[in-house]
Amino acid sequence: MDAARKSLEDDKAENIVVLDVTGRADYTDRLIIATGQVERQLQAMASHLDEALGKAGLHLRRDAVQASGDWVLIDAGDLVIHLFRPAARELYRLERMWGPESPVQTEQADAARG
Repeated sequence: MDAARKSLEDDKAENIVVLDVTGRADYTDRLIIATGQVERQLQAMASHLDEALGKAGLHLRRDAVQASGDWVLIDAGDLVIHLFRPAARELYRLERMWGPESPVQTEQADAARG
């Protein structure tokens, strides 16, 4: 995770947030959310993250990066990284969905969902 954060800082990512979602999400333990101003910056950040994570010993699957012009998602297993342009980040508000105030999953809640 430190390699990812340093890579984002080096690429001038804005408003980098790291969320521990253990017990809140069943697909990962940590989320990193960051903002880039233009699509080209998002693509560069994603490429540099791939390199940085590889050097740290985490090699992404070929399909681990999904991208649009406003949002790049990188699935590194226990770490999922979301890179947004400002308007998309405001629209999806992942910090509110997965932040410390979000509900913790419990066996009772899982059972109720069936």
